[in-house]
Amino acid sequence: QVQLVESGGGEVQVGATLSLSCAASGLTFGGDAMGWFRQAPGKEREFVAAVNWNNYITLYADSVKDRFLVSSDSAKNMVYLTMTNLNSEDTAIYYCVLKTTGDPTTQASAYDYWGRGTQVTVSS
Repeated sequence: QVQLVESGGGEVQVGATLSLSCAASGLTFGGDAMGWFRQAPGKEREFVAAVNWNNYITLYADSVKDRFLVSSDSAKNMVYLTMTNLNSEDTAIYYCVLKTTGDPTTQASAYDYWGRGTQVTVSS
């Protein structure tokens, strides 16, 4: 069974930097793209960032452009998200996603596997 396990979440203060990691296991073949969605309390799940296997194609939500950096290590089936200058609006559960074929997209339904999430809390 394919599993995605996120790590690195926690509670930080406004302006802090935090890095998340996601490890994929149980794959019979590699994925073409990995990325992140997030869901804040009382809000709908939203796209954050995604990257293809060789880090050539990246997508970012407007709300995180110039603050977040997504990268992948396809040999290890891992994806990372480095978040800088965090603010209260970044508080959410962050979900790792994997797409077995095709380019990164912002559409949640395009991703084949989802992790259980890791909590990021940004306090004032």
